[in-house]
Amino acid sequence: MTSNDALTLLACQIEVPATESAAARDKHLEISAAKVRAQLKARPADLVVLPELSSIDYSRAAFDRLNKIAEPLEGASFETWRAVAIEFGAHVSYGFARKGTQGTHISVAVVSPAGLLVGYYDKLHLCQYGASMEKEYFVSGGHVFTFEINGITISPIICYDIRIPELSRVLALKHGVDLILHSGAYYRDESFNTWHSFAKTRAMENQIYFLSLNRAGKTWGNSIFCLPWMDENIPPQRFADTDEDFRHLTINREHLLKARENYTFLKDRLADYDTL
Repeated sequence: MTSNDALTLLACQIEVPATESAAARDKHLEISAAKVRAQLKARPADLVVLPELSSIDYSRAAFDRLNKIAEPLEGASFETWRAVAIEFGAHVSYGFARKGTQGTHISVAVVSPAGLLVGYYDKLHLCQYGASMEKEYFVSGGHVFTFEINGITISPIICYDIRIPELSRVLALKHGVDLILHSGAYYRDESFNTWHSFAKTRAMENQIYFLSLNRAGKTWGNSIFCLPWMDENIPPQRFADTDEDFRHLTINREHLLKARENYTFLKDRLADYDTL
């Protein structure tokens, strides 16, 4: 594993098949876990990251069956990734449809190398345009969630959350986040080509690492990993257009602090903009 103040991610742009039953969901989880195990056997990582709703298909057909395939917080997805976390001594961040007391949430949970639930995040902003129909099926969350690995402070956000700049800003400024894990289910609708611009901007304006991870497939793909500073010589890392793609990525706090030293965006903010 990596030393303190740095960590290695295994970012998994995986394909998700039709999952219109709990049995199909669980079979997909079994196959996905086998793929991740193969990657970790070849090269360890501190943190495994999976996309939005990585346990189920993003479709009306699946969402119409949420009563069958949504899970409690410590359901099938937790048990699957808990076993991987324990086996390889890694944290795992995964997406699933969570049954809550007020309805179903689009959620991300993190399990520790000891197999314990570190915490979870429910998507704050639900998307209802293009290929998205989330407000018809899900309810919004009401909290943020941060956790730490090797001195790096991390927070998950989900898909449409990226387009609301206040969330990433608060995570960076108020919660000291160094890395945002932005899990997505980006279908190739009319908004698809705008997504990378948001990812690069959120990384640069907040001077943080920003992993924007989509699922694989002919209508998905193109995940992107953004650094605290990028230019023509230091570009973001782009994943496969449509194929499954597993990338080991390094987060280095020293590089983050160096970017902030060289480019003083955060230091040069005024104390108060409301009074202008």
